[in-house]
Amino acid sequence: MPPLNALRAFEAAGRLGSFKEAAAELHVTHGAVSQQVRLLEEWLGAPLFERHNRRVELTPAAKAYLDEVGPVFEQLAQATARYGVTGRVPRTLTVNAVATFTLRWLVPRLARFHDAHPGIDVSVETSNEPLESLKETYDVVIRGGPDAFYGFTMRPFLSEERIPVCSPALLERIPLRTLDDLHRHTLLHTSSLPRVWPDWLAKVEMPALVPAANLTFDHFYLALQAAVDGIGIAMGPTALIADDLAAGRLVMPFDHPRLPSRSYCTYVPDANATDELVVTFCAWLEREGGDCSAFSMT
Repeated sequence: MPPLNALRAFEAAGRLGSFKEAAAELHVTHGAVSQQVRLLEEWLGAPLFERHNRRVELTPAAKAYLDEVGPVFEQLAQATARYGVTGRVPRTLTVNAVATFTLRWLVPRLARFHDAHPGIDVSVETSNEPLESLKETYDVVIRGGPDAFYGFTMRPFLSEERIPVCSPALLERIPLRTLDDLHRHTLLHTSSLPRVWPDWLAKVEMPALVPAANLTFDHFYLALQAAVDGIGIAMGPTALIADDLAAGRLVMPFDHPRLPSRSYCTYVPDANATDELVVTFCAWLEREGGDCSAFSMT
């Protein structure tokens, strides 16, 4: 028997006439579909698709093959619907991610992943340790990047920039109409990112600014929460505050300048690179990250 995942990718791509649409239907990446089709072509020893610039077309022999394979998948689906899968034990996907990203971006979106993939349980652990210092093995590790680590496949999925943010209530109490008004405000800092405010102030040519007060936290998510609570102004990462901006909990008093920042990336052990659950989760992250980055850059 040929590999089942490769057959699924071939059936979907052949029926839809598109690797991209097949990837969307199967909740995997375009590259995963292409890889599985190539695997089946190698197994069969014959090409299945004629590849053009923006489309693919079944070979005559592959068209006949699809006519026989397609009904088999339909029969499997009907059999599964009749007999059910109530006894199946869900597979648990293990994820390790940095704390602020997990709290402010991943957790609010995990319900959407579970709704789309009820058969996949996700176990999330937070850690700010470098990837190479992790003592446990995880299916997916989320860290800043892009960086290269031996034995891991890296893919960026969420880009961001940094810019001052605060609550609307704070601006009502203490207006912030120009950069000079910053001296009347409390600046919120994070001990692990001590250069963020100085770098931004240097960019606006105000390196000697003395604010009304400085407040420093040991975790970045605490500084962001303090900004939401109207305590002061934080240097917000646009990707992690997109939901707060959309809901009006935070506002950007200045549209620019924005400091460049590292992207969030998935680091997957090479042994798991083609694991169906890992590919599904990483493809979901890329879709969510693309939507969020598009909003945060506007």
